[in-house]
Amino acid sequence: MGRECKEIPPEKRGSSQLGPAAVCKIWGTDRKAASFWERGTIMEKFADLQYVRPDMEKVFARVSGDIAALKEAKSYEEFKNAYMDFVEADTELETAKTVAHIRNTINLLDSFYEGEMAYFNSQMPKYGILKKEMGEVIVASPFKGEMEKEFGSILLQNMEAQKQISDECIVDDQVEEAELVNQYMKTQAAATVDFRGEQLGTYGLLKHMQSTDRTERKAAFEAWAKLYAGIAPKLDEVYDGLVKVRSGMAKKLGFESFIPMGYLRRRRFDYTAKDLEVFRKQVREIIVPAAKELYERQKEALGIEHLYYYDESLTSPDGNPVPVGDKEYLVGEAQKMYRELSKESGEFFDFMIEHDLFDLESKHGKRAGGYCTTLPLYHAPFIFSNFNGTDADVNVLTHEAGHAFAGFTAAKFQKIPELCHSTSEIAEIHSMSMELWTYPWMEKFFGDRAEQYRKEHLADALMKIPYMVCVDEFQHKVFENPEMTAIERRAVWSSLEKIYMPWRDYDGNEFLEGGGFWMQKQHIFLYPFYYVDYAMAQMGAFEFYTKMKEDRKAAWADYYKLCAAGGSMGYFDLLKYSGLHKVLDDGSVKIIMKGVFEELGL
Repeated sequence: MGRECKEIPPEKRGSSQLGPAAVCKIWGTDRKAASFWERGTIMEKFADLQYVRPDMEKVFARVSGDIAALKEAKSYEEFKNAYMDFVEADTELETAKTVAHIRNTINLLDSFYEGEMAYFNSQMPKYGILKKEMGEVIVASPFKGEMEKEFGSILLQNMEAQKQISDECIVDDQVEEAELVNQYMKTQAAATVDFRGEQLGTYGLLKHMQSTDRTERKAAFEAWAKLYAGIAPKLDEVYDGLVKVRSGMAKKLGFESFIPMGYLRRRRFDYTAKDLEVFRKQVREIIVPAAKELYERQKEALGIEHLYYYDESLTSPDGNPVPVGDKEYLVGEAQKMYRELSKESGEFFDFMIEHDLFDLESKHGKRAGGYCTTLPLYHAPFIFSNFNGTDADVNVLTHEAGHAFAGFTAAKFQKIPELCHSTSEIAEIHSMSMELWTYPWMEKFFGDRAEQYRKEHLADALMKIPYMVCVDEFQHKVFENPEMTAIERRAVWSSLEKIYMPWRDYDGNEFLEGGGFWMQKQHIFLYPFYYVDYAMAQMGAFEFYTKMKEDRKAAWADYYKLCAAGGSMGYFDLLKYSGLHKVLDDGSVKIIMKGVFEELGL
């Protein structure tokens, strides 16, 4: 990263328990006079980071003191200093919490970090009340205008939203919600099924579901369905609890349902659920027919008379392209790729490798899925995944790396951590565009099957959109009627599948034909209303793809600009800033998809 650092004497260090503070020259800019956030803290290898549970009573006292100082400030300088002290405390707390979270998800069976997350889950709602109070003081302050001038309007919008979704009356509900989420993750992580004499989880089965042997694919599919049918009663129980507690919180706070509260949680200020219906309508009319045509082609390519669900994941009779090396090879080639892509991306990935900011291999007890998170004290992203020997391993090194690159970049330019992270409709543009930016280097990962990977990856990106939108409409219907039974929810899912995925055939599997498929999507449990953001963001990524084919240098400049902006602007403003269409405008999907349709021959 090109840092020149010298130690601060211990007596002059901040209160961080996670590593030494330092005065640094970072990213070529002299930061000696910079704030705590701007100068950052020297990063160690992730495994070497010391974790100490924060003393929340001390944190509460410090933040309460900052609130008092805000109220008593006689000048904007005093006001800002009090706020930046809160930023320092918040950065340290969030970093400690993130370290515990990462280590917990790496091994959900580790009782120590399970206990630490239980501690945070019990304390963070109380902390949220303090943050709400701070926001109320700031938005009512005579220095509000100066704050907005320095930090932008979005920060104050976030504070206004926090006022609406936080209150002491829902603290116990928030603790219950976190406990239910933890139950879901443990249930999912522990689930295995016998497959040909081997106990496999969901990720272990996926490889077999892409086999060129149709008998093996069907058997793996049936085992996968059996696994979910086995844990379905528990998942139904957990989700019923989540729907009830989330809806209950919304009612207590004066919302008609959880939907508007959920939108505020996701910092959706620019549009409503009604506006999103316009996008879903465009998907039904434009994307669903195109996806249906691509699945018809896939059926013909496979030489089968009928396409069942267990055929959908196999794109070629010769098998899907698979990575040509193991984890070490893939990461090493990814480093070469990012160095060649741009100076900025090379610097970023070198930093990731230097500090071992990955946990990529699937193992027993590990949380399902993948994610990217940030250790704000260190300006350091972290990538979590479950490699399984399929093309998904490469997708992680491009998709999650896109998130990581954006966070790493924004930290160079934004004044505080909160402004580094955009809403997910933008954040997923970062990640999905990075998948497309890396197309020229796919030979490194797939050898002579790289071109096949590129064509199939582009088609797959389109074919996933109807499912993403289906998940979104399902969640809206659930929270419109939170008293639905588990059976009624399955019926809703089944009816929506017929609209958004009319090609889907589960070959008579009772559990899936009955509407059980929704259970496999963790976003429904963990992050309500998130999943449609992937579909909206895919539009932005497709638009960047068209731009990069026309003028790669100019397109990268716009992409880098979007990453650097972080969350300093709202959704619509960030789209405009980077020259992208508003996907919620009627007719925009047709315009955006023109280039992709042409390339795919649609």
